[in-house]
Amino acid sequence: MNRTIKRAPIVRLPPRSNTEIVIARSAQVAMIIVGVLAVIAALYAGKFILAPIFLGVTIGLMLGPVATRVERYAVSSSLTGVIVVLIFLALLSGLVFAVAAPLSFWVERIPAMFSDLRLRLTEFQGPIETIRTMREQLRSVTGGSESLPVSVDDDSAVASLAILAPSVFAQILLFFASLYFFIATRHETRKAILQLCIRRRLRWRVAHIFRDIERLVSRYLLSIALINIAHGAAVVVAMWVLDVPSPILWGAIAALFNFVPYLGPALTAVILFAVGLAEFDTFTASLLPVIIYLAIHLIEAQFVTPMVIGRAMTLNPFAVLIALAFWIWLWGPIGGFIAIPGLLILYAVVWNLIPGIAADNAVSRSDDHVL
Repeated sequence: MNRTIKRAPIVRLPPRSNTEIVIARSAQVAMIIVGVLAVIAALYAGKFILAPIFLGVTIGLMLGPVATRVERYAVSSSLTGVIVVLIFLALLSGLVFAVAAPLSFWVERIPAMFSDLRLRLTEFQGPIETIRTMREQLRSVTGGSESLPVSVDDDSAVASLAILAPSVFAQILLFFASLYFFIATRHETRKAILQLCIRRRLRWRVAHIFRDIERLVSRYLLSIALINIAHGAAVVVAMWVLDVPSPILWGAIAALFNFVPYLGPALTAVILFAVGLAEFDTFTASLLPVIIYLAIHLIEAQFVTPMVIGRAMTLNPFAVLIALAFWIWLWGPIGGFIAIPGLLILYAVVWNLIPGIAADNAVSRSDDHVL
């Protein structure tokens, strides 16, 4: 009965060399890079389904405070989702009805605008001829060919529209379904995720992630929406004073495009410059819509937005530019809209999982000055 148990001898491994450490770290970095590239490839491949879903979730986060106020009147979550979707539909329908008539008017005028622009560009015929001469001289030196291959697409616009319409309708339906189910099931989804967290500390961190995401994204988007509405109203008044046709259309375009920093205002300025060239007789007068718009945008960006949102929430401009470039390349205009909310979600996750990294450089974690 008396049996002696022999313990296995302790084997001490020799310390790893610097080369082995570098190889091990490089393998870890390579795995992370491969994982990130795989996620990007999956997002790009699934943009038809994922883009409307992400857009619905973003709008749902924006309208989350509205849903919370509705639920205070003892309204069920499913009915709250219906109410929020109807509110969004009413706002969207009002915008469409306001811009539909002037937009169709300007679409019909596009050929005439191109003719006017072509005549107006004759004022710059001298510099254009100089550039053309320099190009021909350079081509003769390099031995370039004058002719370029031209491919003609025989598909008609009607056939393209018939193919595109079902996919667009499916994406719109998927967007509204995502918006409804996100609003209706957001509390159950949060509880289900928290129940998966076994440790109390992890559950606490995940709960704070949900809180910070809802607070940051909803307050940011609602504040920016109000600012952009005021921005569009100022553009409407300015275009009306300048006697530019369809001022409501240009105000709506300025308000919508202003949701995409940098690129949206630049595109609005280009559109107003083209409208000014088509509507006014002199080149100086055609610059007035752009100059007035840029002045309004400067006041909004430098004074109104910091005053409303507060300088406690200061996003790194380089991070904003990278996020915009990445998401626009990935999902187009939808990606441009969700770029900043996606950046805020990333910051909220980093704050709570890796405390102290982004607090000093990105957004303040103060409960009193989140936005």
